Amino acid sequence: MITLVSIMALLVITYLLFTSFYPSFGGAISKEQKLIYQNSKQYNDGKFRNTHPVPKDLSFSETMSLAYKFFTTKVPNARPKSDLIATKLDSTSIANYKGETRMFWFGHSSFLLQIDGKTILLDPMFGKVAAPHPLLGANRFNKEFPLQIEQLPKIDAVVYSHDHYDHLDYETVLKIKAKTKHFYTPLGVGEHLKAWGVSNENITELDWWETTKIDHLNLVCTPAQHFSGRKLNTNQSTLWSSWVIQSDTENIYFSGDSGYAEHFKEIGKKYGPFDLALLECGQYNEMWSDIHMMPEETAQAGLDVNAKRIMPIHWGGFKLALHSWTDPIDRVQAKARILGVDIITPQLGQEILIKHDTLSNYTNWWQKETYN
Repeated sequence: MITLVSIMALLVITYLLFTSFYPSFGGAISKEQKLIYQNSKQYNDGKFRNTHPVPKDLSFSETMSLAYKFFTTKVPNARPKSDLIATKLDSTSIANYKGETRMFWFGHSSFLLQIDGKTILLDPMFGKVAAPHPLLGANRFNKEFPLQIEQLPKIDAVVYSHDHYDHLDYETVLKIKAKTKHFYTPLGVGEHLKAWGVSNENITELDWWETTKIDHLNLVCTPAQHFSGRKLNTNQSTLWSSWVIQSDTENIYFSGDSGYAEHFKEIGKKYGPFDLALLECGQYNEMWSDIHMMPEETAQAGLDVNAKRIMPIHWGGFKLALHSWTDPIDRVQAKARILGVDIITPQLGQEILIKHDTLSNYTNWWQKETYN
């Protein structure tokens, strides 16, 4: 018994020291900020909340049981047989681009968007693992990116949906902060950026339904059904969101992470129709379907937000759930056909033209023998 208690005490001390001094865990929310957040309809009793309650947090024993299942269950085809190949981009052509609105997918939920003369990153995550330390996670599916982070040109804006490791990455922020004009986040997420050396003047935090301008662009922070936290004692301390990005001629929706709920219809009514909706599809399980959509729900969400076409995201990057790596895209594609939803499936680095793309530009590239 004494030995067991000693081991447990050592583990707790190690965890506390690790989370207190290792920088990737980010910043902390001050008492003064908590008072400010009380003005938000989403903030209650010291935490941000979803519009409708999702199932209660797992107990410690339930968390350990789920972790054991995750690390011991063998999932067929859980990862590609070989690294995903990215179409290479030329840094000069990106820096000097003045054409129509376009995007490039960097895997998972990360995008480079060029719109109205601006270069914008959505949830840029260039890290090797979706974890606070390289030893605590499995490697991403692609070693090479369409454009290496050091080659990125000046960035007008970086937009984050929430503070989870597969979206907000410490090492990535360190490499892009000097070349980024401004960061936009949901409430509280800016504290992580400030802890990593981003100036407060270069950060704008928004609540749901709040709008700001990037010159002539409208940027709207819209609801999602998810959660936040980078360590055990900071769950729901920062807000999560989706985003609407509008120019004079284009309208784009970025879902961030979200379970399926009525907020999609509300966003569609207020801000649709969308030329393109980037919708979460991956890392799901029936046990946590309230916070991550099942693929069939992703297709339905495309109808709800009134999107002319959808692109499934949050797949093709990391193994964070107990399904095969191609299950998300195969299932959402099948459901989209049934619902009559136009769906695009670009490869990493393939140019996505928001207005003048054609569905024939895309293939079922993930089905190649190289990957399966």
